[in-house]
Amino acid sequence: MINVMIVEDDPMVAEINKRYLSKIGGFRLTTIANSVDDAILLLGKENIQLILLDIFMPGKQGLELLSYLRKNELEIDVIIISAASDLERIKKALRYGVVDYLIKPFEFERFNTALVSYQQKTRFTDKLEAVSQQELDNYLLHRDEAAVVEELPKGLTKDTLKQVWEAVQELKEVPFSTEEVANVVGISRVSARKYLNFLKDLGILDVKVIYGTIGRPVYQHEYNQIKEYLIKNFL
Repeated sequence: MINVMIVEDDPMVAEINKRYLSKIGGFRLTTIANSVDDAILLLGKENIQLILLDIFMPGKQGLELLSYLRKNELEIDVIIISAASDLERIKKALRYGVVDYLIKPFEFERFNTALVSYQQKTRFTDKLEAVSQQELDNYLLHRDEAAVVEELPKGLTKDTLKQVWEAVQELKEVPFSTEEVANVVGISRVSARKYLNFLKDLGILDVKVIYGTIGRPVYQHEYNQIKEYLIKNFL
């Protein structure tokens, strides 16, 4: 069982993270801290293996807790869950060795991928004192694939996903909108968005929100070829 601390000043967000965590086996929520100072105090009392950490908080920010962990050589892993999407903070967090970075808002599927991937990492590193090059390569090169659930989320079908995927292949050379995919497939924008969000959660699509002067915001999707192999589990 992996002991988890949530460090989040927003009670509603902390509750969502708590609820999501309860859906994934192998994790136990040990404590919730609403500030970095509280987290540091609790670390002296609790045996924590993983921290789900926000960055923007009153007083000290999340990156200061990361710095504290590394300076004191505490063997605690961190997954960032934050609205901070600027590259400067993301790169700094990665340099501190975070195991994943989730940008708010996110869907449960992305949260699940992060936690299951971490779970498999700990199982791999805990079970052996030494590994062969082949075992290490299998882990490093295929860990994302292994972490992805192999069942479609409720409400999505394989046939429609295949059609959406074909539309994405047709449109992928330039950023494309939800409406463009809906028109190619012949489904509603609401339905198209569900499938595109699924591809986003897999990491196959990157999404940017473009706000115009009038009307609803436009979601522009960019294709990430590096992750396209993950779709094979679902087609």
